[in-house]
Amino acid sequence: MKSQLAPSILSADFSRLGDQIRDLEQENIEFLHIDVMDGMFVPAISFGMPVIASLRKITDLFFDVHLMVQEPIRYISDFRDAGADGITVHYEACEDLDGTLSAIRASGAETAVSLCPETPVSVLKPYLPKLDMVLIMGVHPGFGGQVLIPETLDKVKQLKEIRSQEGHHYRIEIDGGIHLENIVETVRCGTDLVVAGTAVFQGNIKENIRMLKEVMSHDS
Repeated sequence: MKSQLAPSILSADFSRLGDQIRDLEQENIEFLHIDVMDGMFVPAISFGMPVIASLRKITDLFFDVHLMVQEPIRYISDFRDAGADGITVHYEACEDLDGTLSAIRASGAETAVSLCPETPVSVLKPYLPKLDMVLIMGVHPGFGGQVLIPETLDKVKQLKEIRSQEGHHYRIEIDGGIHLENIVETVRCGTDLVVAGTAVFQGNIKENIRMLKEVMSHDS
């Protein structure tokens, strides 16, 4: 799998969001990472279904919706109806992860689970055959401006090895603290989707994407 960028709109300028999404499209971005925070699982609150539904009207990008939400099973159908193409829930936030994944699958969205930095990959072993993606948090969720925790890249390597050995087909995504200086390392570890916020949206979006893609192409 060729590694791809998934820009996070949490770092976008919401007064110019439509224009900025068009910039992404013009640079052949396919995935839009959308962080939803509830003030419970993480301290911050971001946005919910109305914003996603509004964006759905203006773009066909794949909506990679990351629910940093306690017991997200309550909202799966609502986010799918709003336009989510893939729904990521946190292992740590679900009392019934199997039931939550079943709800995502029943909604027609792709299934994904995220792990916080302190949670080992081993907890996902029973679920990996059912997943379209695993999201590794490179930082503690809910706080901006953090530095990538190097040990989280070991989880990417583990997931890549398990996928190869056991014949799974999930994508591996990483989110948190990714910028121009460390993106090559994340790709070399086996990351398929790289979430980047400030590195994409701060300054010239098109130029930022071109530079990130350029360094990502030198991953070997």
